Amino acid sequence: MDTTVDSSNSSFEQSLEKQTAPIEKIDVHYAGFWIRFWAYLIDLIVITSINRIIIYPILTLIGADTSNPSMFSPVTILSSITFFLYFVLMTKYLQQTLGKMVLGLKVKTLDDEPLTWGTVIFREFIGRYISKTFGGFLYIVTAFTPKKQGLHDIFADTTVIHEKLYTMTNSENKRAE
Repeated sequence: MDTTVDSSNSSFEQSLEKQTAPIEKIDVHYAGFWIRFWAYLIDLIVITSINRIIIYPILTLIGADTSNPSMFSPVTILSSITFFLYFVLMTKYLQQTLGKMVLGLKVKTLDDEPLTWGTVIFREFIGRYISKTFGGFLYIVTAFTPKKQGLHDIFADTTVIHEKLYTMTNSENKRAE
């Protein structure tokens, strides 16, 4: 009976050692201001296309005015909903928008946990709202922070990385084990 307990204890200790083994640091390449800017421009082209192909024709069919987009017009409200849904859904489910996909970027949390709805919504709604309040000039903060974080990233504890470089480095570390 003692040997069974000893062997189970030793296997437990071995599994504990594996779990508490030092974690290798993965070399992460953060995406800077300009590459994120180009990804954002690609995203704006996609969003504008969605609005022009879907939103505008529907509003025209129901007789809504699309030529004078005031602040609370149906076209402005639906375009804003499209904008935020695009960023929230793409970031939550794919960790990247189409612009980021084209340029090989990905949104990650600082602790490398999966993105939660709370994190994504906070990042995309509140963080972007604050950054856009000052005419978008606060996005330049990305160029000067060590992890290349915009204010919306800082608020949500996220950052944007080069996906291919992260994947290559991560797979090289696994091969070394």
